[in-house]
Amino acid sequence: MKVIPTTLPGVIVIEPKVFGDTRGFFLETFHVERYAQAGILGPFVQDNHSHSAQGVLRGLHFQKQYPQGKLVYVTSGAVFDVAVDIRPTSPTLGKWVGITLTAEQHQQFYIPPGFAHGFCVLSEQADFHYKCTDYYHPEDEGCIRWNDPEINIQWPINNPVLSAKDANAQCLKDLLTS
Repeated sequence: MKVIPTTLPGVIVIEPKVFGDTRGFFLETFHVERYAQAGILGPFVQDNHSHSAQGVLRGLHFQKQYPQGKLVYVTSGAVFDVAVDIRPTSPTLGKWVGITLTAEQHQQFYIPPGFAHGFCVLSEQADFHYKCTDYYHPEDEGCIRWNDPEINIQWPINNPVLSAKDANAQCLKDLLTS
């Protein structure tokens, strides 16, 4: 596997080895020792799968007291995936990095604890999988506005389909001062 660092410390792209022939392909989506060598320590305690239609944007989500690291990948379709540093004492607070993940490329994106995460669906539909380092605690969840002008994410869509929670989210600066 190939490990590609991003501009945000700890956020990495993984390109797994894909073994393919006329029958299809095979790849490892996780191997504890190899991923630990890449800095992805886990442990992973919960796997999630979401299916979304084109134009859906989910995020930017995080947990306050139980931050989750996430190892994400797409098995059908394409998404634009984003990590935002929300660690209050980080020199990269409010900075973001994004990557297009597709089923054909098989890349994975690791977002460590202390980052908000979101994605938008670029294809007609997409299946998105993520391994999490902590359990989901709905009472602990926070949400940052997808189009926060200070973060200024360059989303590849203009009018996303949002949940009520995401549509009513606050800007990062408001969350940090509340």
